[in-house]
Amino acid sequence: MCKVKLLCLFFILGSLQLLHAQQLDTLNKRRLRTVVALESGFYLTGNAYLQYVWYKDHQRAPFHFYNDNKGYLQIDKCGHAFGAYHYSRIGYQALRWAGVNRKKALIYGGPLGLVLQTPIEIFDGLYDGYGFSPGDMIANTFGSTLFTLQQAVWDDQIIKMKFSYAASSYPKFNPQGLGASPLESFFMDYNGHTYWLSANARKITGIKKLPDWLNIAVGYSANGMLSEFKNYNYYNYKFVPQLDRYRQWLFSLDIDLSKIKTKHKVLKSILTQLNVLKIPFPALEYNRINHFRFRPFYY
Repeated sequence: MCKVKLLCLFFILGSLQLLHAQQLDTLNKRRLRTVVALESGFYLTGNAYLQYVWYKDHQRAPFHFYNDNKGYLQIDKCGHAFGAYHYSRIGYQALRWAGVNRKKALIYGGPLGLVLQTPIEIFDGLYDGYGFSPGDMIANTFGSTLFTLQQAVWDDQIIKMKFSYAASSYPKFNPQGLGASPLESFFMDYNGHTYWLSANARKITGIKKLPDWLNIAVGYSANGMLSEFKNYNYYNYKFVPQLDRYRQWLFSLDIDLSKIKTKHKVLKSILTQLNVLKIPFPALEYNRINHFRFRPFYY
């Protein structure tokens, strides 16, 4: 859901400067109070936004479920996992910044993605037009677990979740569902979204001569989607072209910007902040329409 991505974006942007300051080896209570205050404030503000802004035009209803597992060919589920992964990453790093030891930071920070996104599902279950989605909860759990397990086993993120976006031509056929402006389409048009698992090439291949910043990325996207479950022939009494809905699987290279060595602290901070985005590279794509095809520049 676009509200998940919107809240995730606010949380990431609001935490950027805090996360890239120097981490401490011993507990700093002042920093810990700052972390608790920021995360509590975001949690309360996010819930208030959902209740008083997002759902203000929807009627309350008895708690109910909604099966949207086939919606948007599961791109929405990738967005949930992506959000939960980065919530948990930020929660853990913030606690380490405050000097909390690794074990406790994992216990309290690792599940943060699930903790922050669960209220969204509960709210959905209480309003008409939405519903509690078990599929969303599974995706939320996957995202938080992917971060926490890697940090617990390797004390590192060998596989990172990343995102890339390229505006599609479809919003004109359904501006209400896919966005009436470029900004709305960024959040609502799932045809433009690609989610990646970007893995450190040296560590997964064992080839030590590879640069530490080089990653191998596997991506998932989808195309031809004008609405959640199926396409329609008409929108506002205007004919809409018949489009095939299909998945896209991608294989590409990537750069882990957090591994770029630099002594410039500001540049290091910027590179690390941008590391949620997949770097454009040539890609090999497979889909059921075109089968295999080479994309010289995929972003």
